[in-house]
Amino acid sequence: MKIRHSAFAVALMTSAILAAPAAAQVAGIATAETSVAIARSKALGAAYQSIGTQYATYAQQIQQKRKEINDINVQLDTNKDKELTQAELDAAIKAKNPLIAQVEAKQKEITQLQDPIIKAQLYSVEQIALKYEAAQQAVITAKKINIILAPDAFVWAPDAVDVTGAITAELDKVVPSVGTTPPADWRPSRQGAALFQQIQQLFENAARVQAAQAASQPAAAKAPTAAQPDGR
Repeated sequence: MKIRHSAFAVALMTSAILAAPAAAQVAGIATAETSVAIARSKALGAAYQSIGTQYATYAQQIQQKRKEINDINVQLDTNKDKELTQAELDAAIKAKNPLIAQVEAKQKEITQLQDPIIKAQLYSVEQIALKYEAAQQAVITAKKINIILAPDAFVWAPDAVDVTGAITAELDKVVPSVGTTPPADWRPSRQGAALFQQIQQLFENAARVQAAQAASQPAAAKAPTAAQPDGR
């Protein structure tokens, strides 16, 4: 499971990539996305930033161990085409190459480092999710909504039908902040774990879009010109 707990990833969710349509009066049928509403909430943004700070050294260690695994994979790439194929991996396993054991050990270490980060993120998501029904009901009452459906239930609908942004605004009222340290005996619910996975996927998708946009920018646009001050 990949982790997105930095302020950068949280900021992406509130950017134009997943920007909510302007709020409008909605009567009758509406649509909302629970995972997006929670991902955009101020409480989750602050929680993820706090977790990112708390576990900054863990994140650095994870990054270092992933680099070490990549370095080992280069050694396992026998034809040196910069791509470790399944055939090359199978051959290394069959030959009992000691590098395979090193990779497995480092992957286990990464999992151990990730566990407390993921648990803290799950805990923050579940606390907000517990307030979701109340926030949704407030929007239902205010906009006189009779039915809320998932977005994929519509073939087409105007932007005003989407009340996800309105639910996020209510969440910001009813749960302005959440804790990030779960009790020792706390265990996530199945629903909470599924919701967490959806939110993590949103963050990863947003990060990929941002990375693609950055990569498509001309190199000249990224480099400072000689006329620009260096800030010193």
